Amino acid sequence: MNRTRTAVAALVTTGVLTTAQLGLAGAASAATATPQSSGCPVDIVYPSRFYVDHNGWVTGGGLYFGVRSRTSRSYKNVTFTVTDVRNLRFGSATAKGGRISHRTSKTVSVSARTFKGKANLGFKVRTHLLNTRNYKLKFTLHGSGWRCAVGQGTWGS
Repeated sequence: MNRTRTAVAALVTTGVLTTAQLGLAGAASAATATPQSSGCPVDIVYPSRFYVDHNGWVTGGGLYFGVRSRTSRSYKNVTFTVTDVRNLRFGSATAKGGRISHRTSKTVSVSARTFKGKANLGFKVRTHLLNTRNYKLKFTLHGSGWRCAVGQGTWGS
């Protein structure tokens, strides 16, 4: 009887550890609280689902964040910035539609002198999650020729 209890307890403990380990190396999804301000002709692009390896790095080269224009108008001096609020660190970044104007382990910015209509401006950044269950970042957007709020909301869990 005692041997059976010991064997069952050992199997249960092993099962809990395996489940916890798989949970850390599994998929993650982010709930968003990104408001759309009225009169803002752009949409923020962010991942809704991604995978994390056993060390906490996002697989597939990192996460993509960007801005997509909804109109055919052109805007000047657009800068899109992503800043860590909680439990994220950034590595190298590659720009799309502009150039990386600022990059640290906690902030990445991409900018374009002219942001033409129906265009994309963004970057893919290698991302390390310090805690896969509790992370957050914020978006800021600067530019001339529109009525967009500078603070564009947050993303994370």
